[in-house]
Amino acid sequence: MSIPALRSFPAVYGVKPTTRLVRHHSRLGGGLRTSSVAVNGEVGLRNRSGKKEDAVKEEKDRGLEPLYDDGFGGVTVKDYFAAARALCKDDGGPPRWFSPVESGQPAVEDAPLLLFLPGTDGVGMGLILHHKSLGKAFEVRCLHIPVNDRTPFEGLLQIVEKSIQYEHDLSPNRPIYLVGDSFGGCLALAAAARNPHIDLVLVLVNPATSFAKTPLQPILPLLEAMPSDLHVTVPYLLSFVMADPLKMAMVSIENNLSPPETLQKLSESLTSLLPLLSQLADIIPRDALLWKLKLLKSGAAYANSRLHAVQAEVLFLASGKDNLLPSGEEADRLFKALKNCRVRYFKENGHTLLLEDGVNLLSVIKGANMYRRGRQRDFVTDYLPPTLSEFKKTFDEDHKLFHLALSPVMMSTLTNGKIVRGLAGIPDQGPVLFVGYHALMGIELSPLYEEFLREKNTIVRGMAHPMLFGSKYETSRQESSRFDTVSMYGGLPVTPINMYRLFERNQYVLLYPGGAREALHRKGEEYKLFWPDQPEFVRMAARFGVTVVPFGFVGEDDILELVLDYNDQKNIPYLREWIESINKDGQRVRDSVKGEEGNQDMHIPAIVPKVPGRFYYLFGKPIKMEGMNNVLTDRESANKVYLHIKSEVENAMAYLQRKREEDPYRSIAQRAVYQATQGVSAQVPTFEP
Repeated sequence: MSIPALRSFPAVYGVKPTTRLVRHHSRLGGGLRTSSVAVNGEVGLRNRSGKKEDAVKEEKDRGLEPLYDDGFGGVTVKDYFAAARALCKDDGGPPRWFSPVESGQPAVEDAPLLLFLPGTDGVGMGLILHHKSLGKAFEVRCLHIPVNDRTPFEGLLQIVEKSIQYEHDLSPNRPIYLVGDSFGGCLALAAAARNPHIDLVLVLVNPATSFAKTPLQPILPLLEAMPSDLHVTVPYLLSFVMADPLKMAMVSIENNLSPPETLQKLSESLTSLLPLLSQLADIIPRDALLWKLKLLKSGAAYANSRLHAVQAEVLFLASGKDNLLPSGEEADRLFKALKNCRVRYFKENGHTLLLEDGVNLLSVIKGANMYRRGRQRDFVTDYLPPTLSEFKKTFDEDHKLFHLALSPVMMSTLTNGKIVRGLAGIPDQGPVLFVGYHALMGIELSPLYEEFLREKNTIVRGMAHPMLFGSKYETSRQESSRFDTVSMYGGLPVTPINMYRLFERNQYVLLYPGGAREALHRKGEEYKLFWPDQPEFVRMAARFGVTVVPFGFVGEDDILELVLDYNDQKNIPYLREWIESINKDGQRVRDSVKGEEGNQDMHIPAIVPKVPGRFYYLFGKPIKMEGMNNVLTDRESANKVYLHIKSEVENAMAYLQRKREEDPYRSIAQRAVYQATQGVSAQVPTFEP
């Protein structure tokens, strides 16, 4: 890949509003061409006039489609070294902002600004693996600190501070993201502490606030005394402390290769990467390295003294194998010290997290529900659909064995009542409401999401308990979890207003009237519906002319056995106290519903796996609510439709329980034999509908 083109801007956006359009080009070393643009007092920033190219407006109006190509994985660490070598040539200029051209223009309207604050190298190319993917959802700007620049920490802080103040004045209701990598994390925290009135979202990647505890402290004094002819070895040695060469070499290697092919590719990548590490001596010469270490020390002290003043949202990305800084311990400390801090812990990664394999920054931000374009996150309009790379990672890697072992069977019903395999019976246009049975722990969701994306390229927005989207029960070593996946694939809190707005936008919506009580059912309650008496969703569906698709699912009893349910755990003192503690002050979804169908205390059932059977889904005949005006005013009519939908779900489950007995491939052993002869990707047959 060639060195990416950049647009460079002055360090401070202090251009008067009357400035005329000016365009100039300059050279950075290594043939890297940059351009600067000032529009109406705004250097390289968004066009506030609202006038856009027709093609761009069309793209933004359309937004991002499911499984769009975010470009993630197309850039490697070798590209970082190539770009860093070009940028490290001193041109005598001050620190400045640049925008990677490959980030392009955001594909969403009113995209927030993202400012990248670099680590110790100061080059500003630490986001190079993420430029294209982030550019779809953010306006990306990166700070470049020339190698021979000696601006002190307070001076760099002023550059960042004036920039965010300028942006805030232009768009006071839009958040500004500060992504601080290592040393940049100190800058981000300091800027947030000094500007509590500005809506900032901090993403701290192994921040250097713990620099005083670095394992390198004993040898730092030796660096100053080291002869200049040996300085070339220092960055080379530091590179092995800061990074995991294997993780770096794995970037862009496809995950569907055979083990011998993967080993061959890894060997080639590692062989070409290792010599590049010695080039850090050119990127960070000895004198520059000594200055950077002083900056780290002063920056860490400055940020730590002002943590109490930080009001911003914070997402801390911590590496478990960071040999340069004790980032895991620092996550523990800042998680407690900061008012609004969430953590995502990467236990197998090193200090240079953003340059290592398997870490997609946009995916992490989305999974933590921290992407927003206004003062508060809007779960409807701020949602970004999954990308092609995210889909491949989730379903071709993370969930591959799970889906392979279960070989889910999905069937739908055509308008003439015929049952067919696949989703041909699902309407192609929304709004559509899927109403069904919520299996134990929601284990039916992952195959459902995958099939709708594969066959219909459609996101199903699942209405879920609000507890899944909060941070109340997260820890300082919180790894990316299934809750993050639910958020990435369309989950949002179940509220009437959210459902209303989704129908208004002709979305596909998934609703489980049985809610948490159904998903956390007791022993012997498999396939029993716990729907409330009142028709909660029918009137709203009729108002918007929604097509309701009732569906049934069976298979949980073929894969899991419930050993400790809610009743069992309430009889164990320690578990009873834990359940009471996590549900204290928790949000209650159904306070008005009495009896078994009402609120369910959240808990974690104890389960053990079985030898896998098979999952079966049946989507019933679509029920068109358009024209059912009587449902809007007549409670009896609404209840009649509600009971009809409920009976359709029960009938679908009864049908599947009966028909699965006829499936010759219900056993995993039979499926394994079939796939061994026909290929792993072959669709395994099932019963005749």
